Formats: sequence, structure tokens, C-alpha cells
Amino acid sequence: MTPITLRQVSTLFGPHPKRALEQRRSGMTAAELLHQGGHTLALDGVSLEVTAGELLVVMGPSGSGKSTLLRHINRLLAPTAGQVLVDGKDLADLRQAELIELRRQRMAMVFQHAGLLPHRQVLDNVAYGLRLRGLNLAQAHAKAQAWVDRVGLAGFEKHWPDELSGGMRQRVGLARALATDTDIVLMDEAFSALDPVLRGQMQGELLALQLELRKTIVFVTHDLDEALRLGDRVALLHQGRLLQLASPAELLRQPADATVAQFMHGANRARVLTVTASLLPWPENLPQPPLEQAVPHDLTVERLLAGWLGRSGPLAVRDGQRILGQVDWPRLRTLL
Repeated sequence: MTPITLRQVSTLFGPHPKRALEQRRSGMTAAELLHQGGHTLALDGVSLEVTAGELLVVMGPSGSGKSTLLRHINRLLAPTAGQVLVDGKDLADLRQAELIELRRQRMAMVFQHAGLLPHRQVLDNVAYGLRLRGLNLAQAHAKAQAWVDRVGLAGFEKHWPDELSGGMRQRVGLARALATDTDIVLMDEAFSALDPVLRGQMQGELLALQLELRKTIVFVTHDLDEALRLGDRVALLHQGRLLQLASPAELLRQPADATVAQFMHGANRARVLTVTASLLPWPENLPQPPLEQAVPHDLTVERLLAGWLGRSGPLAVRDGQRILGQVDWPRLRTLL
């Protein structure tokens, strides 16, 4: 079953959103809705599915509807029209008690500024969701301690939030979300307040954890490089519309339209594309080299170039125990 599904979700903010939606469907633009009735079009007929174990990044500029979409998934906001389903259940059909149970048992959220409780120490912050579930203090602390250790904060269990750096606070927020062991994790600009070095470290830690845990993650960001590094797929929003939902490589190589191409213009293509993007067949008249001399097919162009210095001629590319083909510098250069 698909964990998260959005079907034709439209959301307007203002005094008469239902009426404004009908005006939108009759052809009024977002600018006209705002000017004539004071309505903001946040989402405009968005449909998508998030598959189990996927890290889906929702990307777009400020005002594109990213955070609105995220808040629909845990029903902090209700759409003006359309359906939001979790595990096949329409959230609009759930009673308040069922929504609370869904949020406690199926979802966790990581905020931009961690949202730590200032009057609780690190261990109690991480254990907070577990205590809400009814675990006794000893059980909650035992589970929380494991995640404190996991995110590299062993020794800081008794520290207060204001004694931690920004990166450490975000680690606490991530540990708190993961400690509840929910299948779905929602992350809203979780790393955007960090400096570039810490941001890169947290991205790496998230990818390492996801490789092992395979949670269903929806990650909101306005940063293109972050989206392309983290996402199995990226949903690109602009003015409330879903322009394209695709893998990072597909966004770079096959943008759906000129607007998507413009978004992708400043991306570090070498960091996203792998060597298979410029793969050529291995010449039939040449013997295949030993596998240990070939580069793996999922090696990024950036990492390949870092090791290319001093080499000449093409390189073989392997997939497991077979040679897939070759890459050469002239063809590789066309990707950059």
C-alpha cells in the first residue's frame, strides 16, 4: 500500500476559499485571486504518491506551497479541495482522536529550528514522543539513549538545549523523530538554519541512516543542491503547481519545461549524474579489463573526475561482476 497519496489537492487562504477555488477553476489567475478577493493560492491541483522507503524531496522557492503540502500530510492543515491519504485512508474521514493516534504512531516531524523543549535535557527531549505513547520512564530513556548514541551525542544526555550548538540541536530533533520508530518522517527545512559545513554533515548523516532504516521521508527544502543530493525523487513546486516529479538525474537531463530547466541551471551536475549518463559500449575488438580496474556504475561524475588525474584513454564501467561499457573524457565533458 502506498504510504502517502495526494489527489488533486488545492489550497487557498483567504475569507472565502471555496468561492475562490471556483473562480480559479473558471480561469482566474493567482494574481487576480489575490488582488480581487485577498485569496492566496497555496496549492493548485497537486497529485503525487510517496512510495514506501522513499526519500522524497519537495523543493521550490518561498511561497511555492512546500510547507503547506507537508502540513496536509499530518492534517495540521486541511486542503480546500482534493484528498490526502495515508495508508489508503483519507485524513478528512478521521476523527480527532484518530488523527492524534496517527501522528503518534505513524509519523514524526523534524522542524527547521528543532523545536526542543527548553526545560528538558537532551535525553528527555529525545524520549518525549515515547513518553506520550505511554512508555514508562525507564523504557523511554533506554530507547532514547540508543538514539542519542546513534546521532553522535553520547555524553550530552544531561545538557540543556541552550548549551548545544545548532548542529547538535538538530541532531537531538532527528533523534527524537527516529526514536519513535514511525514509518513516516516529515522534515520541514530541517537543515536550512545550519552553516554550510554542518548542513553537509547532517545531510550525510541522514543519507547514512536512510540507507539502513529505509523510512518514508518527505523532506522540504528551497535549496537545489540539497534537494538533488538527498532525494530519491524531487517534487518541484512553483506557485502552487507541481511542475515535475522525477529523479535528480531526470530533472537535470530531461526537464519538463523551460521553468524546470531554469531551476536546474545552477545545479552541480557532476555531483548528481553518475558515469552511466555518458556510457558507451565496450569495443568488441578489445578484451575486457579485469573488474578491479573498472569504475562502479553508480560513481558520480564528480568523484570520477577527482580520480581521473594522470589517466589517459577511456575507463571501463562495471556493474557487479560484469563490464557494462566505457566512459571517456570528451563525452563526459558534454554533461558538465
